[in-house]
Amino acid sequence: MNNVIVVFLKNLTLGKVKTRLAATTGDQKALEVYGQLVEHTLNQVIAPAQDTVLYFSDSLNEDLPVIEKEFSLRLQKGSDLGERMSNALQEVFELSAQKVLIIGTDCPGLDSSIIEKAFHALDTHQVVVGPATDGGYYLLGMKNFHQCLFEDIPWSTSKVLELTLQKCASHKLSYKLLIELSDIDDENDLDSWNALQKVNGSGES
Repeated sequence: MNNVIVVFLKNLTLGKVKTRLAATTGDQKALEVYGQLVEHTLNQVIAPAQDTVLYFSDSLNEDLPVIEKEFSLRLQKGSDLGERMSNALQEVFELSAQKVLIIGTDCPGLDSSIIEKAFHALDTHQVVVGPATDGGYYLLGMKNFHQCLFEDIPWSTSKVLELTLQKCASHKLSYKLLIELSDIDDENDLDSWNALQKVNGSGES
């Protein structure tokens, strides 16, 4: 293993995905949107120069979209998001990975070119971070395992990115920031993304 992408995703189960979105759109619409996000994400990680490992939330009995690449499938382990990410990255590094990125499936703006830039950033930096507009991050990458980046972080809050960068600074880890992108967590996020797509599609600025 050289370049590895870890993808964290939830099982495509009605009523268990995108609950904030489902609160206003209904469970079925939320499931459809999440399925589209998963398909988009998997289509961005099919480059032959990298291995991809999918870490599911609940089980490996998953009806994935048809993607022209075989993925390794594993289960997330841990009591919170930080512990689950930490365990996954540690597992992958133990398999002799040299550069590892971890991403979720909530960011429709994440594409293969950004992933390529993230791997390149690790040539000159110890950590690479893709900041999200809500104060979190949509991508975290490293070329050595750094446990400190997953400790004492209030996950799913607007402080995640700020505290992660503070930890990089305090542990003297050089880092590179990628372009800021938006996650889709609720109906406002979905509406904003759809509006942006219409503008881009019409050729307006």
